Amino acid sequence: MAATKDPRPCSIADTLALVGEKYSLLVLREVCLGNGRFDQLVRNIGAPRDILATRLRRLVDAGILEKRPYSERPQRFEYRPTQAGLELEPVLMTLMAWGDRHLREDGDRPMVIEHTCGNELVPVVTCRSCGEAVRHEDLRAHPQAPGWTVTGPTAA
Repeated sequence: MAATKDPRPCSIADTLALVGEKYSLLVLREVCLGNGRFDQLVRNIGAPRDILATRLRRLVDAGILEKRPYSERPQRFEYRPTQAGLELEPVLMTLMAWGDRHLREDGDRPMVIEHTCGNELVPVVTCRSCGEAVRHEDLRAHPQAPGWTVTGPTAA
């Protein structure tokens, strides 16, 4: 089958275009942990300074982070998550939990997140309407993009 000229319209692809670049989600991790100063980000992420500056600019331009001054002389800034950035935090927690389960053979986890209830956070995706945990077998896709079905583009 020949490749289609235009790929499937997809919010996952659109999101990855913003946060899928190397280091972008790690920047968001650090900023959500309260480490929003450039030198903290360089130290904790290990990204080259020029790459980090580019990622920060892109995340600010996308409305995921905001840049605030914390020193006038010399002029220095820190980064904080916007509401859009905070809405990505559960995605980070879910990625971390997946990595802990599937990539840590020794069970030694580099970080544990505690919920305000005092227990370790174990993220679970639930349906907002019924409150049930989401399982693959319970999902049905309904493509909304004109000319697309679940299996691909409709014949012209």
